[in-house]
Amino acid sequence: QLQLVESGGGLVQPGGSLRLSCLASTETLDYRAVSWFRQAPGKEREGVSCSNSQDGTTYYADSVKGRFTIYREGTNTAYLQMNSLKPEDTGVYYCSAGGRCGSTISASDYPYWGQGTQVIVSS
Repeated sequence: QLQLVESGGGLVQPGGSLRLSCLASTETLDYRAVSWFRQAPGKEREGVSCSNSQDGTTYYADSVKGRFTIYREGTNTAYLQMNSLKPEDTGVYYCSAGGRCGSTISASDYPYWGQGTQVIVSS
C-alpha cells in the first residue's frame, strides 16, 4: 500500500517561502494524481493544489494561485513550493494521492494520505 511522508514545514515570516516535500514509498506516484491539502485550526481540510500524472496538468485553489507551485521529481517525490506566504496560509499541510485532480480537489476522493507537516506564517 502506498505510503506518503511529508516534510519541509516550519515557521516562516509573512512574505517568506517554504518548500514542502512528499516522499512515496512501497509504491510509486506514477499514474496517480497527487494533491496537497491544508487544514487550519477549526476549519475543514481544503484542497490547495493537485497534479495529474498522465498529462501533467495542475490545478490550484484561487487563494494560492500565482504563489504556490506543485511539481514532481522522479516517480516517488512531489513538492509544493510556497512563495509570498501569508498568515492565512498557516495550517497542517497534507500530501495525498490516488484521487481525482481537477478544478475541484476533494479530500473524500483520496485514499492515501501522509501524516501532515505544520506550516506557521507569523511575524
